[in-house]
Amino acid sequence: MSVFTEETRARAREIVARYPADRSRSALLPLLHLVQSEEGYVSPAGVEFCAEVLGLNKAQVGAVATFYTMYKRRPTGDYLVSVCTNTMCNVLGGQDVYDTLAEHLGVGHDETTADGKITLEHAECLAACDYGPVMTVNYDFFDGVDPQTALGVVEDLRSGGRPMPTRGARLCTLKEMSVQLAGFADEREGAVADGGPGEPTLRGLRLAQQHGISVPGFDPNTPIRSKAEADKAAAEAKARAEAAKPAPAPEPATPKAATGSTAPDVKAPDAKSPEVRAAETRQPDAKTAVPDSPGTKVPVDGAPPAPRDARAAEAEGAAANTPAGDGKPAGDDAAAQERSLKEAEANK
Repeated sequence: MSVFTEETRARAREIVARYPADRSRSALLPLLHLVQSEEGYVSPAGVEFCAEVLGLNKAQVGAVATFYTMYKRRPTGDYLVSVCTNTMCNVLGGQDVYDTLAEHLGVGHDETTADGKITLEHAECLAACDYGPVMTVNYDFFDGVDPQTALGVVEDLRSGGRPMPTRGARLCTLKEMSVQLAGFADEREGAVADGGPGEPTLRGLRLAQQHGISVPGFDPNTPIRSKAEADKAAAEAKARAEAAKPAPAPEPATPKAATGSTAPDVKAPDAKSPEVRAAETRQPDAKTAVPDSPGTKVPVDGAPPAPRDARAAEAEGAAANTPAGDGKPAGDDAAAQERSLKEAEANK
């Protein structure tokens, strides 16, 4: 089947067990991180493994694996270096950082160095505009970088070091990071002992404290209920709401006037919806006995047009709509375009 170890298979069973039996498909995302933690990317064997575990076909798994950029579809280096080149970071020098790294490492976007250490990519946004330009290594942040500091980080990585990110825990390899994203703790000694929020991150919190702003009635220790408990509580709340509703008053019966006619009742035109009445007024049906609007003439069925009349009308329409040519859309007249250009130049 595949190269996956028994430990990976045991972890896969543990991931699936986190979800209700009828919702096991929800385990696909962490399972993809799990197979990436073993091979360094989501290989065809990894897709097949996830499909086997969840009872899906490979097309369903592949559709998810190709949608999210965090799942790599070809071998990736130990350290994924992502440089933000979106608007804010770009203005602050993000493109210069990326270009410098690409030239120094000899690789382009989504390419890996020959030693298998570094995979470089440009990122559209790393959601840290107030720290720009930013670069991440396996999704841990290096804030306010410039070309020289970025070069120092990658050279430290290539020589076997693990530089400390600006924010967050200690740096780890992509495989180690994938284990964490699959939902398992980082077992390295002191792995989460370092790091902390940066000054811009704390700015909003300090302003809230300064002005006495807080979320009303929020208790961070409130336990998260299971689905069964939540469903039970919702059902009880619904039952209480139904019981509290007053009984509806009976509607008084309206006696029907005796007409002495045995003809079936027909709704008056006023009982029709405004949309129906408007449509019938614009184009009344020949079978409508009484028009909805005074002065509306009820049409009568006439003789259908002769075939020769239809052919003449078709020929006239075809002559009025010149066939397209040279790949241009239908009705695109070069003479009209040239005339418009000349008029535009004359009015300058």
